[in-house]
Amino acid sequence: MTDTDDPDVTIDSKDASCPGPLMALIGKVKTLDAGTVVELQTTARNSTTDVPEWLEEAGHELLEIEERDEYWSIYLEVN
Repeated sequence: MTDTDDPDVTIDSKDASCPGPLMALIGKVKTLDAGTVVELQTTARNSTTDVPEWLEEAGHELLEIEERDEYWSIYLEVN
């Protein structure tokens, strides 16, 4: 598994309501090369289920979901 301590790209979608975080992620992923590690920061609980579902459909790899004090960090690798 890829190290998630130092992602290549961080998307700050804290305080954005659904589907904002997912839409920001989709838009950014389209511009990235395979192998890029992305951290999506979100306060939207639905993102913890919506994002993994989209990643599976789109063929990207979910690395980790980390719950922090005030938000979640969802780490993925672009394929």
